Amino acid sequence: MIDLWIPISDISHEGKDFVFDDQSVWQDGWKQYSVPAKAKEDLVANVTILPQSDNGALVRGSLKGSVVLPCDRCMGDFVLDINETFDVYEQLPDEDFDDEPRVRKESGQLQLNIGAILWEEFAVTLPVKPLCSEGCKGMCPDCGKDLNKGNCECERDEGDERLAVFRNLKIK
Repeated sequence: MIDLWIPISDISHEGKDFVFDDQSVWQDGWKQYSVPAKAKEDLVANVTILPQSDNGALVRGSLKGSVVLPCDRCMGDFVLDINETFDVYEQLPDEDFDDEPRVRKESGQLQLNIGAILWEEFAVTLPVKPLCSEGCKGMCPDCGKDLNKGNCECERDEGDERLAVFRNLKIK
């Protein structure tokens, strides 16, 4: 993820609009966090930053584009369309804050790390288990054939014969 520090002390209370279309914002994060994504349609973030008092900012925006991800079941690539809106409030952290702050005071000027916010909003849109479709059959565990393209010739092990009586058990 790339750090993009924006001075918010200079922004009027009406706010300021920004467009982030530099693909390195996303591609650096993909490399850093080993996200197996590739851009299909460029990701573009439209953001409005509204300073709040003298210690934070309200960030409103949208993220649009599409990425190619591998399916968790069949390993085939599929396209994930992204069209999300977000509202985030960030403020100066307490003194005992250990994590990387998103708002800091540098040389008397309040700054916002918009790169960290944009990366988080992208990461939140990713599915926990990316699937090409809900009905994806996955791969054969023996021969590795994509079962969405047809059945394989592998023989299935029916399991322990002593437990066969439980196969037709129905719980009400």
